[in-house]
Amino acid sequence: MKSLKSRRFFLKRFSSAGLFLGSGSLIFTNCDSKPAKTAQTGEPKKPVANPCEDYSEVSEGDLKKRKELGYVTKSPVPEKTCNSCNLWLPPAPGKECGGCMLFKGPVYANAHCTYWAPQVKS
Repeated sequence: MKSLKSRRFFLKRFSSAGLFLGSGSLIFTNCDSKPAKTAQTGEPKKPVANPCEDYSEVSEGDLKKRKELGYVTKSPVPEKTCNSCNLWLPPAPGKECGGCMLFKGPVYANAHCTYWAPQVKS
């Protein structure tokens, strides 16, 4: 029974130390004073007036896919908007732009693409 208790003690201490060291390394790696860089060019980010048009974190391939799917920021058909599409991802709390299951990056609620699918009401 004594060996079982010491094994439990060891495992508790070992996991506590691992959590402590892991969280410490996360804190120190995020203390970088350099400005964030864009994914495409590696240059410092510039403030964007409209967050729904900030494609700095979107790769060239994803931008191309977005264009191939016919994404436009304002739907030509009022009843076929992204926020009424089955592929729409609603904005996260505190965010203005939603997303899409087909491509990465911010999406306007009133936008449209050629793969619009009606939401299924249950």
